[in-house]
Amino acid sequence: MLGQGNYDWFDSSRFNTSLQSSLASVNVRVVRILLLILSALVLSSCISSQPQNITNVCEIFAERRNWYQAAHDSEERWRIPIAVNMAFIYQESSFRARAKPERTRFLWVLPGPRRSSAFGYAQALDSTWNDYESTSGNSRASRSNFADAIDFVAWYNANSSLTSNIASSDARNLYFAYHEGNGGYQRRTYLDKPWLIDVANRVQENSEIFSRQLSSCRRDLEKNWFQRLLS
Repeated sequence: MLGQGNYDWFDSSRFNTSLQSSLASVNVRVVRILLLILSALVLSSCISSQPQNITNVCEIFAERRNWYQAAHDSEERWRIPIAVNMAFIYQESSFRARAKPERTRFLWVLPGPRRSSAFGYAQALDSTWNDYESTSGNSRASRSNFADAIDFVAWYNANSSLTSNIASSDARNLYFAYHEGNGGYQRRTYLDKPWLIDVANRVQENSEIFSRQLSSCRRDLEKNWFQRLLS
């Protein structure tokens, strides 16, 4: 027959305190891991993937409602049509958030430096982007953020319209100024670049296409979520 054991050596309060401390340490580590995962998800969601159909602004804006609001806000602020600004971004980056110029090649094989500092939706150069941040009031803008990029394009086009007396709907000449700078545009440097004339003509054509598309869907895009639910 077993006798009654002596358990005086076991301090239950010390054990409970130690257990609670261990559990608290585990919980802190779990929370940290969850926060890291959440931060990664938020960061990845900030950089949008390319829309499925980049040739149709109605489908782009139906897929990205917040893009339409950003495009509309930029149009209201700078008085440059949405279709013009969207045609620029289509030409510059095909709506890719982190687009960069191709690298040059050394001995036709080895990768060299990129041709310029152009980056993002609008392919804005470092220096021009800095000018935009300092003069537009959008001092924390990002070239990989669509709302900031389309506002940049509208800002630049509005400046070209004012500086070089270009109509706000004249995507062709606005693109010459966008590519060559307003000084180059006024000196007509684009006339020595047949390839650039071809590109500017395409921008004008796409602007007109986007304008026609937008006229067919803008009323629906202006509806809020409740109105869309009832329609």
